[in-house]
Amino acid sequence: MTSWLSLAGCSPIPFQFRYTGLMETIRSARLVAVLTLCCVLPGAFADEGPLDTSQPKGSTEEEIIQRFAAKEKEFKLALDQYGYRQTVKVETPDDGGQYQQVFDVSFDDQGKKVKNVVFAPQSSLQRILMTQEDLDDIENRLPFVLTSDEINEYGIVYVGQQQEDELHCYVFDIAPKQIEGKKRYFQGRIWVDDHDFQIVKTYGKTVPDIRNKRNSENLFPKFTTWRQQIDNQYWFPTYTRADDMLHFSTGDVRIREIVKYENYKKFGSNVKILYQGKELPKGGSQKDKPQLQQPPQQ
Repeated sequence: MTSWLSLAGCSPIPFQFRYTGLMETIRSARLVAVLTLCCVLPGAFADEGPLDTSQPKGSTEEEIIQRFAAKEKEFKLALDQYGYRQTVKVETPDDGGQYQQVFDVSFDDQGKKVKNVVFAPQSSLQRILMTQEDLDDIENRLPFVLTSDEINEYGIVYVGQQQEDELHCYVFDIAPKQIEGKKRYFQGRIWVDDHDFQIVKTYGKTVPDIRNKRNSENLFPKFTTWRQQIDNQYWFPTYTRADDMLHFSTGDVRIREIVKYENYKKFGSNVKILYQGKELPKGGSQKDKPQLQQPPQQ
């Protein structure tokens, strides 16, 4: 989000770049963990079970990373075959400002994904402006996926094991090793189900925050994304929530975000989704399947 005051040319209080260190390769994996934890709000994990910092049994940390990254790649390929509806609400509660958008992702006659906006009232945000980076992050990075093609871009540190509702999870802190050009990344914590070896929850933010010499600031809130197993195989993003204070040089702005991902539908009757080399069964009951409980949707 960009502050309207910054865009108006106000002279901001001098500041330093908060992510300068990320412009160079992070040489120590433990340093990655420290940098990641610095962006975590106190009490962010209060609803979870205690963190067990013991080493995993039967597998090494690297084996777990490689295994879940491979599953995430499978999931990303499967997700490309699904349409869905995404509902976005951004609020500045201190002044009642609000931005909303609802759009459907579907497929055209040639099987290409298309985005159709179905609801987009006039924004009433007064202190911030939704930027292209915000919209791109909401659509592509809040539902964070970390595949085997991308793990080399990140420092990944095992921090322990934790119970998430009915799920037992491996927990990792991650941060980009370096920032490449204008590319955007995720920095924070992920929970990986020890049965399906997929990410079931993420907490963190997109980086870097953007500040330039023209006194323009584009800052991004911390968020949590929950996934749910909706096809009996893969864990799909279903709900994202953010409630954070953005510290602009012209003043703090509190922001809330709610993003819902609904109505997942697989494209075409002839589409096959493979899992470990085998075609997935269609449908399937979710009865007795462990699930990650999500917060009440607002």
